[in-house]
Amino acid sequence: MPETTAWIAIVDDDAAVRKGLARLLRASSFEAQTFESGMAFLDSLRLRTPDCLILDLQMPEMTGLQLQHQLARSKVEIPTIIITAHDEAGARQRCEEAGAAAYLLKPLQPAALVAAIKAVIGRGLQFRETTN
Repeated sequence: MPETTAWIAIVDDDAAVRKGLARLLRASSFEAQTFESGMAFLDSLRLRTPDCLILDLQMPEMTGLQLQHQLARSKVEIPTIIITAHDEAGARQRCEEAGAAAYLLKPLQPAALVAAIKAVIGRGLQFRETTN
């Protein structure tokens, strides 16, 4: 049985960040798709749910935390990694309370991001196996 490649969604309003992360993930054998806003990502969920979500905390119109809350209200469970360049007091705690599996600061360390993805995908698979 062939091994499937994990699909990672990247939501960030910065085009350079989206492009760089997509390149890194593809080079690390992940399938990556980018979205410039939370609304664009939510619209995509009708077609496919990612194995992992990388989500920028600070975005216009809908912040990463607001997107996390929207997913929770819709009962959509996606292992989520929050990334931010602005580590405000209490932000990590709020994101973790909203369900974030990891919280990383920009500039991202490639090895740390890949390790976090593998860890949260592994936890997601374990969760699915115990609930099926």
